Amino acid sequence: MRDVAIVAAGMTRFGELWGASLRDLFVEAAREALINAGADQLDAIYVGNMSAGQFVGQEHLGPLLADHLGMAGVPAIRIESACASGGVALRTAFLEVASGASDIVLAAGVEKMNDGADVTEILATASDQETEVYNGATFPGLYAMIARAHMEKHGTTEEDLAWVSVKNHRHGALNDHAQFPRELTLDQVMGSAPVSEPLRLLHCSPVSDGAAAVILCPLDQASRYTDRPVVIRGTGMATGSMALADRADISFLDAVALAGGRAFEMAGIGPAEVDVAEVHDCFSIAEICCVEALGLAPMGEGRHCARTGETAIGGRLPVNTSGGLKSKGHPVGATGIAQAVELFEQLSGTAGARQVPDAEFGLAQNMGGTGASSVVHILQAV
Repeated sequence: MRDVAIVAAGMTRFGELWGASLRDLFVEAAREALINAGADQLDAIYVGNMSAGQFVGQEHLGPLLADHLGMAGVPAIRIESACASGGVALRTAFLEVASGASDIVLAAGVEKMNDGADVTEILATASDQETEVYNGATFPGLYAMIARAHMEKHGTTEEDLAWVSVKNHRHGALNDHAQFPRELTLDQVMGSAPVSEPLRLLHCSPVSDGAAAVILCPLDQASRYTDRPVVIRGTGMATGSMALADRADISFLDAVALAGGRAFEMAGIGPAEVDVAEVHDCFSIAEICCVEALGLAPMGEGRHCARTGETAIGGRLPVNTSGGLKSKGHPVGATGIAQAVELFEQLSGTAGARQVPDAEFGLAQNMGGTGASSVVHILQAV
């Protein structure tokens, strides 16, 4: 397999973007990436998208989006893995370039969630319909169960959850693309409206529109497009039980651990070598569970990391420097690509006020549902 580099990125602002359609958002992000690379042709396009058919009534996204990008004729495929769709699109594009099948590939993600659809109902399709949704479960309810299990097993508190939100909003306040680029106090989070006990409104990521894109090519061709490429050193993916009731321990995300282990093995590094990470904080408990499953914090100790500043910019291992899903936003199909955009900027030294000094290795972890699918990428500065 060939070494593969990310050579350019593009991204829309995330938020309630009423004036733009799904295709507009995709084209904005993809064109920015193409312009930044100085590229005018592609060999393939992969688009992460969870549910355009339900959100905006549009399927068959590949040819539609290729055409609107001015790339009709280029192979274009929509990738779906619930909220992990963007990360899986990146993995698939990586494998196409690594295999030698293509030399320049666009990996993108897009979602338009604010066009009047029943968002809670659509998102619930990523959980087990027969055993969970039929019995009234929603994603806030399912993650509340995970949070309660973590509290019972490890002593995690509601304040521990709140510190994750405070930390990520502090980061997101530095990100011009963020849906909510403003800081929160601990009291604001703790005093926000209950959603599903113990989760409150400000423990939850928002409903978002947006798109993100990156361009991949073989490392030995990267100098055609940039003098600061970022190499994808490892990728790993795994699945687990869809229903929480089928898991031995719902406070431990086994698919995240498996995907992380496979990515670390491929990259030839371990968790201690990661300098910056983007993990899937769709709810604040998710960040705590993810850093533990990935080995970035000891089991049961992830609850302390945001409170102590370990995972803040300037700490031992900055996590979600973009603001994460909580502050940056979570247009579900775009999230995995947006994580790669943040790491591309961090590792190429262009993250501005969010910059982690001397970052060499970055980790991106994206998951679907309550962790039934997870994909992890290890990136390295060149």
